[in-house]
Amino acid sequence: MGRFFCCWLVLVLGSGSPVWANEHSQLELPPAQLSAQEESEVDAMVLPVPQAWVGDFDGMRERRMVRILVPYSKTFYLIDRGRQEGVAYAFGKAFEAWLNKTQPFADKTQRWQVMFLPTARNELLPKLLAGDGDIAAGGLTITDGRQRTIDFTDPVARDIREVIVTAPGSAKIQHIEELAGKEVYVRPSSSYFEHLVTLNERFKAQGLAPVKIMPANENLETEDLLQMVNAGLFGITVADQHIAQLWQPLYTEMQIQVGVYLHQGGELSWALRKSSPQFKQVLSAFVKEHKIGSEFGNITLRRFKNSKRVLNATSQAEMAKFNALVGVFQKHAGTYDFDHLMLMAQGFQESQLNQAARSRAGAVGVMQLLPSTAADPAVGIKGIDTSVDKNIEAGSKYMRLLADKYLDDPELTPVNRTLLSFAAYNAGPGNLMKFRRLAEKSGLDPNVWFGNVEQAAARIVGRETVDYVGNIYK
Repeated sequence: MGRFFCCWLVLVLGSGSPVWANEHSQLELPPAQLSAQEESEVDAMVLPVPQAWVGDFDGMRERRMVRILVPYSKTFYLIDRGRQEGVAYAFGKAFEAWLNKTQPFADKTQRWQVMFLPTARNELLPKLLAGDGDIAAGGLTITDGRQRTIDFTDPVARDIREVIVTAPGSAKIQHIEELAGKEVYVRPSSSYFEHLVTLNERFKAQGLAPVKIMPANENLETEDLLQMVNAGLFGITVADQHIAQLWQPLYTEMQIQVGVYLHQGGELSWALRKSSPQFKQVLSAFVKEHKIGSEFGNITLRRFKNSKRVLNATSQAEMAKFNALVGVFQKHAGTYDFDHLMLMAQGFQESQLNQAARSRAGAVGVMQLLPSTAADPAVGIKGIDTSVDKNIEAGSKYMRLLADKYLDDPELTPVNRTLLSFAAYNAGPGNLMKFRRLAEKSGLDPNVWFGNVEQAAARIVGRETVDYVGNIYK
């Protein structure tokens, strides 16, 4: 059952697959390549990405540009149909306005531009050092390990506490030593990982069992891990207290163990290269006026909210659904060469594994297909409205059809082929081809969903497909 918990879905209510209900409700599938007109439309959306450059503030003035590397995150930075949002985006745009006010050009027609470059968490600092950006933002804690290679601005926020967050129903933790021998899920690139390593050194000296540091996937942001702990998928994680409290109104079941801290007195900052003393001075002046505690900083954090709700996928009722259908999914996943847990997560995302589910468009059952779609000769399965076995087989076979026709690429890993197939199931194969082309033309990897094709998807159709695939993966 442990494998199930690690792979099972945290469902965001109402985020099934309505984006392309018209397209995935009938089998008028488009050709496996875009038309010349469609390619032209996608290419017009490509944004120029500046080449790698290493320099100080005088060079940025000549370029009239500052590049900020940001993690793709619901907390810090996201794109929804071309609209940029998040805490890091708000601070970056404030920096742009501040530069144009305090560092104007002699030619009044020239303006500073701040460019946001979404970057995987574990690549923020390497890409900063390589010159792909001038700042790395996203709630970075100043640590000894990081300071060996990079510099930091004056702190944006001080006295940061790293709290222990546990699953619903967990007992109150009274002392940090109670973590001895327990599994704690954190990203290897996080300050939490570094501080857990330090804690284990202390435990060793005390003769205690070490914390079992479980490396979480780098594609999972802190709010993702909180969501998974909230649903009981993971038992324990660590988060900055302000982030945990920010998400607590949404993730109401997780237990924030206030009073027991992995680390206290931390400082959050923007990272920059050590070879940028001019830039550091400019940034410090900006931070002084915009840090947390200032009017701007406090208003920005209060304004950030998320209204969606989550469902505990491991509740007793949901587990009963899982146990009742796991054999059916195993059978058809084996036939059509998919991971049965991934297909079950998709079924949960579509219908909460409810064969009685009916959409306004007429889609039925666990996999939410139209009977006419399933009966089409390409799928050739009838009775999906009454038979859960046939419904799941039809959804699995349709997924295989999408994967074979649009993702027959030897460069794709099995996981990415499946994730891209989910995107096609949700947004339509025509849109999938647009996502991949826009990613490639934007300098991203068209064969990798997370951090690459998902960014293009968000620009073209919004957050729907990004959340759909992400929830299934979680």
